Amino acid sequence: MNDFVQTFRDLIVQIATPNSTGTGFFIKDRGLIVTNHHVVEGNRAVVIEGARFAKQLVRVRFTDPKYDLAFLEGPKNGPELPELRLGVDKTLHERDAITAIGHPFGLKFSVKSGIVSNTREILNGIPYLHIDAALNPGNSGGPLVDNDGEVVGVNTFVMQNGDNTGFSLPVRYLQASLDDFKQLGADTASRCPACLNVVTEKTVEKNFCSHCGHRVELPNTVEEYEPSGVPKTIESLIGQIGHDVPLSRCGPNAWEIRQGSAKILITYHDKSGLLSADAILCEIPKENIKPLYEYLLRENYTNEALTLSVHDQDVILSLLIFDRYLNEESGMDMLRILFEKADHYDNILVEKYGASWKVEE
Repeated sequence: MNDFVQTFRDLIVQIATPNSTGTGFFIKDRGLIVTNHHVVEGNRAVVIEGARFAKQLVRVRFTDPKYDLAFLEGPKNGPELPELRLGVDKTLHERDAITAIGHPFGLKFSVKSGIVSNTREILNGIPYLHIDAALNPGNSGGPLVDNDGEVVGVNTFVMQNGDNTGFSLPVRYLQASLDDFKQLGADTASRCPACLNVVTEKTVEKNFCSHCGHRVELPNTVEEYEPSGVPKTIESLIGQIGHDVPLSRCGPNAWEIRQGSAKILITYHDKSGLLSADAILCEIPKENIKPLYEYLLRENYTNEALTLSVHDQDVILSLLIFDRYLNEESGMDMLRILFEKADHYDNILVEKYGASWKVEE
């Protein structure tokens, strides 16, 4: 593994909104997290989490729909994080080695190595870096790094149905946006997609750019997200149980909650009309497993709505509800039981049956 990868492990940021998930990276000297605009579009604030700081809500401070860039405020109350270098003065060539780094919610830190296939793939008038590193949509907003450990691009998108075909915005566009934002000294700003001027509250008139008249939406004027239907019911239940609703969001129709030592994942599958809630409790022991399985079977016999199961090494407590049976009263009863039992079962499984606490990646 390249020497710089461990440094980036600390700087990579997981990003989640009610609409999407993606990757970002922290630039210490600017105090900002860089990501793609399409990852955070339509949100004033997003959920972030990193290897060295806890999950938290941060504001979107800059958006750039033209170059698909966005800046978020840096993590609060976090440890001292390392510096990274922007390779603005680098000249890339075809077949230069690169590394794409990402860490979307729900997936492990990923490092994809490859080469530059084309240094000027013109798309929408922008000369992207065409790379052969195998990207996935969750890599959006992550850094593209050369063998010197310098950021040479921002991974922007992957070609659908294209094997090992990804595109990265050259770092000079990121540097220009960082400088434009800093020069204005504004709390929030956005680049006008028409005239490309960066505008602030002082240069926007009723959401229109004062330079060219094109519509511009500043991050702090974005309409707050309001769920409807079943997601609205789910978020109401999460709040009533006593958890932070915005902080629990981890993607489209998905929520992640900590209850004691258990992690609970709630997902609404709108096509099938099924709500699933899975509490990941602990990991099975390597020896003397039979008593643990016997205990799980006995508990499943007496539990009405909940099911204990083993997936790979994880012991999981699950709840399934069809949306036609879901209302605030029934949902509250079942989710409250799941939350209480999750924190109850993992202690028993670890203390009495030799299971291990789940190791977080």
